[in-house]
Amino acid sequence: MAAVVPDSSSDSIFGKENGVQPPKQLDAGALFVLKSKGSWLHCGYHLTTSIVAPVLLSLPFALALLGWVGGVVCLILAGLVTFYSYNLLSAVLEHHAQLGQRQLRFRDVASDVLGPRWGKYVVGPLQFGICYGAVVAGSLLGGQSLKFIYLLHNPNGAMKLYQFISIFGVLILFLAQIPSFHSLRHINLVSLTLCLAFSACVTAGSIHVGYSKNAPTRDYSLNSVGVNRVFGGVNSVSIIATTYACGIIPEIQATIAPPVKGKMFKGLCVCYSVILATFFSVAISGYWAFGNQAMGTVLSNFMGNGQPLLPTWFLLMTNIFILLQISAVTVVYLQPTNEVFEKWFADPKMDQFSYRNVVPRLISRSISVIIGTLIAAMLPFFGDIMAVLGAFGCIPLDFIFPSVVYNVTFKPSKRGLVFWGNTFIAVASTALAAIGAIASIRQIVIDAKAYRLFANM
Repeated sequence: MAAVVPDSSSDSIFGKENGVQPPKQLDAGALFVLKSKGSWLHCGYHLTTSIVAPVLLSLPFALALLGWVGGVVCLILAGLVTFYSYNLLSAVLEHHAQLGQRQLRFRDVASDVLGPRWGKYVVGPLQFGICYGAVVAGSLLGGQSLKFIYLLHNPNGAMKLYQFISIFGVLILFLAQIPSFHSLRHINLVSLTLCLAFSACVTAGSIHVGYSKNAPTRDYSLNSVGVNRVFGGVNSVSIIATTYACGIIPEIQATIAPPVKGKMFKGLCVCYSVILATFFSVAISGYWAFGNQAMGTVLSNFMGNGQPLLPTWFLLMTNIFILLQISAVTVVYLQPTNEVFEKWFADPKMDQFSYRNVVPRLISRSISVIIGTLIAAMLPFFGDIMAVLGAFGCIPLDFIFPSVVYNVTFKPSKRGLVFWGNTFIAVASTALAAIGAIASIRQIVIDAKAYRLFANM
């Protein structure tokens, strides 16, 4: 079932670009979830929420696996490559929009540029896995944050991690019913403020601990040797790649009102300004304070022998910021799932808020959140999940795919720097993804002996 978008509609998914303005058949997912009403500033809010999330608290740990030079260089290179890659993908999307064929989803881009099978069997499932994996990881982080707050006030409390994950899942259950991506713009503005706030708190906390009398002994040498050092470095790169990842660039650009030209670049500038202020401050201050003892999340380092190294009120405030921000991140990454469900179950010929469309939306989104919450409660191994997502999903979609579709779409000269630069990024990223996949699976095998369902980690 599909609806025809009239040429004259002010809310049309198409604008009059380069004189091309054909009617476009839209399914319910595109019509209801991916409404094109936003500005470049709204786009910046969405981008920031999708990238600048509490996973950045793992960056000191990533630096500990690479050392000062390797870690900082990798952090800079990943930022430059992703900013460039996202702009490549945006240029492809703008090009097709000007031709009157605006692409709204990752799978649309793959189908139109590389062929239908790429969209249906490779890119579509890959993106769905990444985004739903992010929902699971968000539920796990939310539960861990709630548990941290609980233990601050009741160190001997008996509640388990899976109970806190379930409580967080109830919050997401309500937020998941927000009808469209564009409807999240105000929530994502608050999210942007929150990520700046908790990053400032973590940076200040690391500096305070580093200068305090209880400061840990700092050692910046690499702990591992031989093969373990190599695999540790690859895992670190996968973590950094995942931290910069955004598997929903086309969906975010789809929320921009036409004409779209130049707006995504402005949104990316907003996002990467926040990245510059948060990623580097947290990574460098955390590694400086804790050295090679930096844990999977730097918050764990703020507890020395079970006792807080910072005032309780400060840790409580930081975790509240994180808890609220991760709820926004989780809802953002639910949007591709929501769009698919809307396409399957909603009727685009009827009003979005009609009884016929509201009931399937309520049921499908609720089931999606419940399943994600259950998986998070059963498998609370966040560090390993991050590495696997980075290797299998984020690197292919965010590092390889943009370079390939740009070269296929625009066919830059093979004698030029653009073609070979894009080719190098794609080839190097493919090699990194392959090695990262091996390293992440190896780490899961090593840690498997500690795995148990509903573990209280």
